[in-house]
Amino acid sequence: MQALARAALFLTAGFAATAVVAQNIPAQPVRTVEVKPGIAVLYGVGGNVGVAYGDDGTLLVDDQFAPMVPGLQDAVAELGASPARFVVNTHWHWDHAAGNALFGAAGATILAHESVRDRIAAGGSVMGIVSEPGVPEALPVVTYQQSVTLHLNGDSLDVMYVGGGHTDGDSVVFWREANVAHLGDMFMYEHGWPVIDVESGGNVLTFLAGLDFAIERLNDDTIVIPGHGELASKADVIAFRDMIAAGTHNIAALKEQGLTLEEAVAAKPVEGLSPGNVYVQDDAFVEAVWMSL
Repeated sequence: MQALARAALFLTAGFAATAVVAQNIPAQPVRTVEVKPGIAVLYGVGGNVGVAYGDDGTLLVDDQFAPMVPGLQDAVAELGASPARFVVNTHWHWDHAAGNALFGAAGATILAHESVRDRIAAGGSVMGIVSEPGVPEALPVVTYQQSVTLHLNGDSLDVMYVGGGHTDGDSVVFWREANVAHLGDMFMYEHGWPVIDVESGGNVLTFLAGLDFAIERLNDDTIVIPGHGELASKADVIAFRDMIAAGTHNIAALKEQGLTLEEAVAAKPVEGLSPGNVYVQDDAFVEAVWMSL
């Protein structure tokens, strides 16, 4: 199933894909993993969906593609949870937020950083894929500049803007009592280089600063839900951050030497640093960092 999910997302990030393709991906089965009592993660097609549930209602962190929504709703019901009362968007990309319209129409309150609402409302391009402006039901109705806290089911969930990096609207979510974190696409576990969406205001230096912000709030017992990949730890996030920092250092050195982008790509400055790239190949990462710098 993971192979199917990766293949589908690679298609949506391909150079010839369209927003129509992205919204017509065949729905795949949803796999549910319990993280802690009252907390689960749903794996389907797109970003990992965090679930917080209990007597006060159900909150989702991200909601994948529209065709996945019925499966996500069924998975929530199978947990014994009520339908989603809240949806938090970690950022605006359609593999994390294209389910908004259906969840919004079903009565969920959608929360996100203010730039996420702006980008969903306006539509735009993600890695060459055109995304149409969102319908009213898809728009976050609660926005924030820095953070918002939801007190639900005996815990406090801090939704915190990290200054961008992947895009200009990235947020992470921390469960205070349960010691769980959902880092969205600020952390993709065992997927190689991150996506630095420069078109959406992403920047590798802000990305590194955002990771430092998140790492400071983790401890050795924190269970980390990545934007893509299996459950991870603080040590895994640190290793991811160090890999990006090493690659950025090498690329910046070439730029300081006066090389052109083409010369820098040809120099292979990040070769061997990543254990394997699922979505972003070495050359594409070099270009994104170059544009960031």
